[in-house]
Amino acid sequence: KLQFLYFIVYPCTTKPKMALTANLSRKRKFVADGVFYCELSEFLRRELAEDGFSGVEVRVTPQRTEIIIQATRSKDVLGDGGRRIRELTSVVQKRFGFPEGGVELYAERVANRGLSAIAQAESLRYKLVGGLPVRRACYGVMRFVMESGAKGIELIVSGKVRGQRAKAMKFKDGYMKASGDVPRTYVSSCTRHVYMRQGTLGLKCTIMLDWDPTGAKGPTKQLPDVVTVYNPKE
Repeated sequence: KLQFLYFIVYPCTTKPKMALTANLSRKRKFVADGVFYCELSEFLRRELAEDGFSGVEVRVTPQRTEIIIQATRSKDVLGDGGRRIRELTSVVQKRFGFPEGGVELYAERVANRGLSAIAQAESLRYKLVGGLPVRRACYGVMRFVMESGAKGIELIVSGKVRGQRAKAMKFKDGYMKASGDVPRTYVSSCTRHVYMRQGTLGLKCTIMLDWDPTGAKGPTKQLPDVVTVYNPKE
């Protein structure tokens, strides 16, 4: 049985908003920005899950706050004639107390959804909700990610996968770095929950990108453990 979650606008006085005032301390500013980003991303994830929501980026300018929504189907996010994006803008403006015209929402299409951990975690979630077996769904996601140019992928499905005994299933392919400074730039990770009839399943998708000098499919910074041996000059 699926659980549907809705975003409700409460007319409360203590609204979480970005630290736009100058009298806040540095600590309170970071906390306010973090709370704003977490609640905003959670709302957009629930509202735009079927449209391939893949993340959000917040840019603060002197005139307004710009929110860029990254999705695999950006046309569905915009809606007919931009109606849906205007509705989302109105909800965000009322919820976080922005002035009229103080916030603007944009939709940006994800160039390569096979390298987005959020998009693949949502894809795996919908496959499991549709009744596809766990192994078949995971192998399909892994194949698609590796064909998209990823260096490695790891999928973890935990919970009551089959039967009453809960367990965790791990699927790996390719090369994966888990420690040091490399995961900060090369590894994209996402966690999702699937509400099945027998219980809740936990999904974790981790994708390691490959080095790309152009920056289109991966970081431009080379891995630190890569050693290049040049031919001696004559």
